[in-house]
Amino acid sequence: MIIEEVRAWSYLKFPHIRSLGRDDGWYRVGPLAQVNCCAYIDTPLAEAARQEFIAGNDESPVQATLAYHWARLICLVHCAEKIRELLFDDDLQGTDLMVTGKRRGEGVACIEAPRGTLIHHYTVDDNDQVTSANLIVSTTNNNEAMNRAVKAVAINDISGREITEGLLNHVEVAIRAFDPCLSCATHALGQMPLVVTLEDADGTPIAERIRQ
Repeated sequence: MIIEEVRAWSYLKFPHIRSLGRDDGWYRVGPLAQVNCCAYIDTPLAEAARQEFIAGNDESPVQATLAYHWARLICLVHCAEKIRELLFDDDLQGTDLMVTGKRRGEGVACIEAPRGTLIHHYTVDDNDQVTSANLIVSTTNNNEAMNRAVKAVAINDISGREITEGLLNHVEVAIRAFDPCLSCATHALGQMPLVVTLEDADGTPIAERIRQ
């Protein structure tokens, strides 16, 4: 269903829905998608917040990128309510901690985490050593959307002459809405500063600013 495209200029892959193709098959995951896709939330305060959220958009899916922050708050309220329920759940106080069943050498799982959809795929050998592993984490799923958000900032805010502090702020706002974890998505260690380079039509750098 999903294909992971590799591009030479990025450590992150670019997943998209195979049947829709590269241009139309990209998607977004995370709190905004979770709140948009659910019919109701099973805790009262979070459901009331969800109703207010969708009412402001005439019951339609909310697509504004900065609405991620509002949706994230709704999810936090839901988590707090759910934790209170689970603390008193008798089924969680037992001693049955392991699942039994047929041993398999390959497993795939798809779960929803606070940042969004996680896809894990592992194979193991007869000694239970992992022989292959592929993860599509939430930041990877949102990679195309983040790049398009930064492109929109460039189109709207670059004067063509200099890189301003305001431009850097807008780039950060666009990226941080998705709550990315670039270390998870790229498996790279160390600092990842924000580097913005302005090039002319011939590709010659004319300005650069770095924010640690």
